[in-house]
Amino acid sequence: MSESEVRRTVEAVWRLEAGRVVAGIAAIVRDVGQAEELAQDALVAALESWPREGVPANPGAWLTTVGKRRAIDAVRRRQTGERVVAALGRDLDEQVTPDFDAALEDRIEDDLLRLIFVACHPVLSPIARAALTLRLVGGLTTGEIARAFLTTESTVGQRITRAKATLAAARVPFEAPGPAERAERLGSVLEVVYLIFNEGYAATAGDDWMRPTLVQEALRLARQLQGLMPDEPEVHGLAALLEIQASRVHARTGPDGEPILLNDQDRTRWDQLLIRRGLAALDRARSPGTGAVGGAQTGPYTIQAEVAACHARARTPGETDWARIATLYAELARLVPSPVVELNRAVAVAQADGPAAGLEIARALADEPALAQYHLLPSVLGDLLAKLGRQDEARREFERAASLAGNARERALLLDRAAACGS
Repeated sequence: MSESEVRRTVEAVWRLEAGRVVAGIAAIVRDVGQAEELAQDALVAALESWPREGVPANPGAWLTTVGKRRAIDAVRRRQTGERVVAALGRDLDEQVTPDFDAALEDRIEDDLLRLIFVACHPVLSPIARAALTLRLVGGLTTGEIARAFLTTESTVGQRITRAKATLAAARVPFEAPGPAERAERLGSVLEVVYLIFNEGYAATAGDDWMRPTLVQEALRLARQLQGLMPDEPEVHGLAALLEIQASRVHARTGPDGEPILLNDQDRTRWDQLLIRRGLAALDRARSPGTGAVGGAQTGPYTIQAEVAACHARARTPGETDWARIATLYAELARLVPSPVVELNRAVAVAQADGPAAGLEIARALADEPALAQYHLLPSVLGDLLAKLGRQDEARREFERAASLAGNARERALLLDRAAACGS
C-alpha cells in the first residue's frame, strides 16, 4: 500500500473512529480538551507507523490503545490516579487480540455516550455544546459543522476552543450524570445525534452525497438513548425520525452515486424493517405524553417523525398526504420557529395547494440572513418556478443553488436541473 493510500485509509478510519478514540482517552484523563489532543497524537503516530508496519487488523482499537497509553503517561506525569493507571497499564501491555478488542469495544460504547453528556454540560451554551460534540463524537471538521449551523468556519473554531477551555476551567468531571442532569442535558444530546445523522444523510461537503457510517452511528446512539431514558417521549421521537429516514438510504442514490430525489425513488428499496421500528418508536413517543400530535408535550422530533411516517405510509408519491404534512410543519414552526422549517413548510404547501402558494412562502424568506448561504433556498425557488413554467428564473435559481452547494454530487444535480430549464 502506497503512502498516499495509507494516508487516505488513516483519514477514513479517523472519520469513523474519532469519537470512540476521544471517549476512551477522556475516560482516563477526565479532560475532553486534553483527550482530543492525545487522540491527535495517536493519529500522528498512525501516519508515521502504518506506512512502515502496514494497517493493523483493527485500526480503531490500535488508535485507542496508542491514545490510552499516552493518556496513562500523562496521568502518571500528574502523579494522580495511580491505581487506575496501573490496572489499565496492565491491560494495555497485552497484545491486541479479538477478546481484548471485544472488551475494549464494550467499554468504549459507555465512554462514548458519557462523552456526549459531558460535552453537553449546561456550563456551555447550547450552540457550543452541539459544536463541541459534533467535533469530538461525530468527527466532523469545523467546515462541516459551520455548514450545519449556517455560520463561518472561524466562528465554529472559536466556539470549540472556548468550549473546551470552559469545561477545563469548570473542572467538569468525566462522569455519567444522574437522572435529573440527564434530563437537563437531553435537548442538546438529541440535537447532536440529529445533526450527526443529517451529515450522514446529506453530506455538506465531499464527493459522496451520503456518509452511511454517520447514519449508522446516529442510529446506534439513538437506540442507546432509548434504553437509557425510556420514559422520555422525545428520545423515542428522535429514534422514530432516524429509523424512518434511514429506511430510504439505499434508494437515495443511483448506480454511480448520483442523488435520487424522494419522488423519484424506488420505494420497494425502502427498508421495511427500519420503517416498522420507526413507527413503533413513534407510538412510544406519543404514549408517555398527552397522546396525539398537537398535545402540549409533543416535541419537535416527534412532529418530524410524523412527517417521515406520512412518506413511509405512501406506496406511491401520489398517495402522500401533503395536506397533513403542511399542517405538521405549521405546528413545528409554532413550536420551534426557524427559517429552515418555514422553507420545508413552503415545499409541503406547494405540494398540497400548488406551486404558487409555496412560492409565496419561500419568497418571503429571500431576505432572511440565516439563509443567505443556504443552497436549499434557491433550490426550492428554482423547483417551484420551474413548475410554474418560469424557466429563465428557475435556471438562475438552480445555478445560484449550485454555486452555494458544498457537496459535489448535489452541485452536479443542481446544474443538471439548471440545464434542463434551457438557456
